[in-house]
Amino acid sequence: MGRGRAKAKQVKVARRLKYNSGGTDLDRLRGELGVNQNSQDDHDPYDDDSSYEDLASRYADYAEDYDEKKDGTSKS
Repeated sequence: MGRGRAKAKQVKVARRLKYNSGGTDLDRLRGELGVNQNSQDDHDPYDDDSSYEDLASRYADYAEDYDEKKDGTSKS
C-alpha cells in the first residue's frame, strides 16, 4: 500500500525534468570535459576526407579478404 507515495515522488521528479527551463552551463560543462571551444568551432567531422582515406587504407586488406571469401576464391 506504500506504492502511492513512491509513485507520486517519481511523477514529481519526472515533471521537474520535463518542464525544467534548462539552466545548463555549457561553458562549465565544456571545461569539465576538457574540450577546447575554438578547435570545435572550426572542425566539421563530416567534412574531413582525410579521415576516410586513413580508414580505407587501414582496412584495405580486410576488404580484399572479404571479397575473396564472397567470390569463393583464395590467395595462392
